[in-house]
Amino acid sequence: MLTREYPPDVYGGAGVHVDFLVRELRHLVDVDVHCFGDPRPDAVAHPVPAALGGANPALQTLGVDLDIAQAVGDCDVLHSHTWYANVAGVLGGLLHGIPHVLSAHSLEPQRPWKVEQLGGGYRVSSWAERTAYRNADAVIAVSHGMKADVLTVYPFMDPDKVHVVHNGIDTVLYQPDPDTDVLERHGIDPDRPYVVFVGRITRQKGVGHLLAAARDFSPEAQLVLCAGAPDTPEIGATTAAQVEALRETRSGVVWISQMLPRPEIVQLLTHATVFVCPSVYEPLGIVNLEAMACETAVVATAVGGIPEVVADGTTGTLVPYAPSYPEGFEAALAEAVNALVTDPARAAAMGRAGRERAIRDFGWTAIARRTVEVYGSLR
Repeated sequence: MLTREYPPDVYGGAGVHVDFLVRELRHLVDVDVHCFGDPRPDAVAHPVPAALGGANPALQTLGVDLDIAQAVGDCDVLHSHTWYANVAGVLGGLLHGIPHVLSAHSLEPQRPWKVEQLGGGYRVSSWAERTAYRNADAVIAVSHGMKADVLTVYPFMDPDKVHVVHNGIDTVLYQPDPDTDVLERHGIDPDRPYVVFVGRITRQKGVGHLLAAARDFSPEAQLVLCAGAPDTPEIGATTAAQVEALRETRSGVVWISQMLPRPEIVQLLTHATVFVCPSVYEPLGIVNLEAMACETAVVATAVGGIPEVVADGTTGTLVPYAPSYPEGFEAALAEAVNALVTDPARAAAMGRAGRERAIRDFGWTAIARRTVEVYGSLR
């Protein structure tokens, strides 16, 4: 398993996916994990080469990939996640004659705002990803929407090589928590309904749209933002300004910028009336599954693989997104949130249905078995 993120260094959905997938795969096959960063007990970690310490992050990534590629010669299958590790899979596969599978969590051409973070490195990351898809023996898409995107963005791909295996959720780790100590510690009033967001501060996650929509949330609703790790200082500053402007118009705006431990996130999700996912691009959106597993209704954008997770009208509400009309999207987002905030019984019913769906359709055991089937198809 080749990955940039691995516990304890997990900051995004791909890292969560790898963490839980490896746990389940280890019941079925032998798994060696090669990851970026500092040493850890259950994986081989590869730091940035010293000579690239001051280089563009994209070049640092390729340096780590070279180190990984030379270290995986005794494996039977290489499975890489995101462009950060894709080149390690390509080169390792070519060098050692090993099949390479890559998981499609996102696509660089559909995230043009990443140039703000990577500069010229975005062109490098796009080249790395395109090269990986051209050379992959198999691709695992995390949703049917993602498979369609892969075949559109990379039309040279053989459709038979692209397999759909959804992301999953551990419904034991993610289950309702009746305690309220975390709420109280962060200044959240447990007697008022609140809307919660959990995610990184990036254009992809639509935080700016959420803050604009929140101006029209019902007055009784609090807004809890678990939002950190901004892509750039500029988007971090913009978000801070939006939060301060919102606080001037309404009470109960709580911004938690640090990364919280999983149990604290679970408690915050549990007691929310609504979880909001305003993403403008989302191949699947594990965080929606996390909220559903905690019995929380979801309001989410109808993009990418989200409609495969959130059952519109049953486990939550889907809101159409039109890039050319952001004001309309923001107004519809506020309307969907308010409909549930003012009807807590309906929100609770959606939350119960969401947990049932998470348990029934998104268990990691079945996902691991399906992943091993993809490996077996390469022999």
